[in-house]
Order: sequence, then C-alpha cells, then structure tokens
Amino acid sequence: MDTQPTHDEAIDATRLWLERAVIGLNLCPFAKAVQRKGQVRYVVSDADQPLQLHADLVRELEFLRDADPEAVDTTLLIHPRVLADFEDFNEFLEVADDTVADLDLEGEIQVASFHPDFQFEGTAPDDITNYTNRSPFPTLHLLREASIDKAVAAFPEASAIFEANMATLDKLGHEGWRKLFEP
Repeated sequence: MDTQPTHDEAIDATRLWLERAVIGLNLCPFAKAVQRKGQVRYVVSDADQPLQLHADLVRELEFLRDADPEAVDTTLLIHPRVLADFEDFNEFLEVADDTVADLDLEGEIQVASFHPDFQFEGTAPDDITNYTNRSPFPTLHLLREASIDKAVAAFPEASAIFEANMATLDKLGHEGWRKLFEP
C-alpha cells in the first residue's frame, strides 16, 4: 500500500495474512486456536519514529502482562508508519528485547518479528522461504512464554516446524503466495 492505511485497513490486511498464510498454510500450528477463540489482540501504532513505537511497545507489553490470558493471549503490534526499512526494523528488535528485560518480563513474554521485507541471514531478498516471516506491515508479535510452552508440549515436533515451513513455501512458490491473497 503506497498510502498510509487506516487502522481498520491495517488490521484487516494483517488478519487476512494471519488466516490465509500463517493459519492457512499451517506456518504456525499454534495460531489457529488463539485466533478461533478471539484471543489475538490487533493494535495499530500511529508511531512515525522509533521512540514513539517504543512507548507503544511498553504499553502493549504491560497490557499483555496484566490481561487475562483467556481473554488476550497474544498481541500483534502493527506499525505501518515506522521501521519500513528492514535493517532499521531488525535493529529495533534489540530495543524490543531490552524492553522486555527492563520490564522484568523475560521468561513471561517474548517478541517475534514480521516484516514485509523480512530476510533470513544468508538468503537472497526474493527467496520464497523469507515469506514465512513476511507480513503486510512491520509487526511485533508479543507472545506469552506460558502459551508457547503449552503449545510446544502439545506439539512434540515443534523443532521441525521451521523445516516444514521452508518446504511448504518452496512448494507454493511466489505465484502461489500471491494467489493466497487474491479476492
């Protein structure tokens, strides 16, 4: 999107990505249950500077810490107006991890990252396997460690998810990825 999306547009695009790619391709076998139960919190940041995003991150980490896990299990902090450059986004992840530590939330909440230009180290920018972490907008995914532990216990082959995702995307290819989002 060339123009800045409204909050509803950003949430709708992110929800579509979650449903069609993450859940639809089973990239994260744990996502379906929390989405179905309505436990995913979608938040759009209006930040246009990293410092503003940091303030939003602190607020959302504190919100998730204090929320009932049965009501809100995970948060997607979508920030379409800041950190559009993947390198800048990647550098901010250290700030995010430091913030988790500063709030004494290590072992309780972790931050996962998704970005429209996500690129694994050692891959070409157009490598289809990068799409496992490509979202419509830069997004910080705040996850409860307890939920991750429960999900991993229920899915004993959790370490195989990464390899399975690579194989899924290799088979799907770029054209298949594009078709996921056609109306």
